[in-house]
Amino acid sequence: MSPGLRIERLDDIVAVTLAGELDLYDAPVLRASFHGLLESGAAVIVLDLTAVSFLDSTVLGTIVGLLRRVREGGGELRAVLPETTARRIFEITGLDAALDVRTSREEALER
Repeated sequence: MSPGLRIERLDDIVAVTLAGELDLYDAPVLRASFHGLLESGAAVIVLDLTAVSFLDSTVLGTIVGLLRRVREGGGELRAVLPETTARRIFEITGLDAALDVRTSREEALER
């Protein structure tokens, strides 16, 4: 099964939308997709997690890896996390403090 994943290029921003339940089986596809984004020179990545109902520690680790690589490259990662189950997972782990969290896609896409 592949994750619900959609990538859109919007001028200088790349929006990545994830959906559904994401776990260790989805992590390799996500990791490869994230690597491709970084190789393409994406400076600002918006990670929209609005439609994510569950993610496990493997996927969280993949997102942390993306965050680290984006920052090392001088880029920016914004996460869309409205008040959902996924946001609660980020709050419990403290990742909401490490990410630039926005409550809506529109807010995250602002230049």
